[in-house]
Amino acid sequence: MPEASLYVLPFLISVALTPLVKKYSVICKAYAQENKRTVHHGLISRIGGVAIYLAFMICAAVFVHADRAVFGILAGGSVMFFTGLVDDLIDIKPVVKLALEAVAALVLIASGVQVDVLRLPFGIRIDFGFVSFLFTILWVCGITNAVNLIDGLDGLAGGMSVIILVVTGCLAMIDRRPDVITICFLLAGATLGFLVFNSYPASIFMGDCGSLFLGFMISAISLMGFKSSTIMTLALPILLLMIPIIDTLSAILRRTLKGMKFSQADKSHIHHLLMARYGHRNTVLIMCGLTALFGLSAYVYLLNRNMGFFVMLAILVMVELFIEKSAMISEKFHPLIGLYRRMKRMAKRVLPTR
Repeated sequence: MPEASLYVLPFLISVALTPLVKKYSVICKAYAQENKRTVHHGLISRIGGVAIYLAFMICAAVFVHADRAVFGILAGGSVMFFTGLVDDLIDIKPVVKLALEAVAALVLIASGVQVDVLRLPFGIRIDFGFVSFLFTILWVCGITNAVNLIDGLDGLAGGMSVIILVVTGCLAMIDRRPDVITICFLLAGATLGFLVFNSYPASIFMGDCGSLFLGFMISAISLMGFKSSTIMTLALPILLLMIPIIDTLSAILRRTLKGMKFSQADKSHIHHLLMARYGHRNTVLIMCGLTALFGLSAYVYLLNRNMGFFVMLAILVMVELFIEKSAMISEKFHPLIGLYRRMKRMAKRVLPTR
């Protein structure tokens, strides 16, 4: 088990820094803007990620052995943090933000953190070769934006990130990766301290400086595991990030079908649809619970591959049915429900009626 200081100290520092960040927000007028998509009211700071970043970096300076790979992760994470902070304060164009995400990914690659060989379930081994460069950039940008997109409800992005980091850290304990363990629990502790103020009803938001930083760090940590791990394969980090990944892909399909730009925000994300039915607090609990279930299925997979596979499949089917029933992508998008109806009609034709 990791030492208690790995999550207690960053938690306490984050708890102490967050009120200071709120006070600074008054001076620089860094408030979240209200519009037709937002669910908050009043002047609420949108640079809470500053507390997460500082608490983590302070503790990383004490506990983390900064070899070449770790230095690349911290440097790339800093690029993402300051990108998000500038966006929170003065707004930058999406294409510029994406370009800076690619720069952060290049920092990782330059430090030797990239995917060379992927070990998938069922003994499948993929040697990427020169494609690993492109895959690493796409992975970092994709996961970073996935976490950024779910930052729409109080405590949602932070809560899901804490679960992902704790589960990844525990899996790293099985794989005996002290570097991954330390980074995961330090960042989880810093994020948990911020959640004291960000849980519903939130008095401060993490903003892009927080969500981009967390998204990048999660993507980078998973790449560290892929580099030499036989247990933390590609399937497990994707599994833990399944909700934001599904949400991102659904947003791409939905906006493409509607002729919208990908950068054009809407209010049809998973958390928006759930909130309309179950309310703000319950939606956050449901989505964090689903993330925890995906994490649990990862452990089940390690114990029994067949059982773990069916647990994962069952959860994915549940999520897919929700997407279809809620028309999250389109009113006409219902492959599973459509398949069920066709099979039911076929059964009626083949089986004799009584």
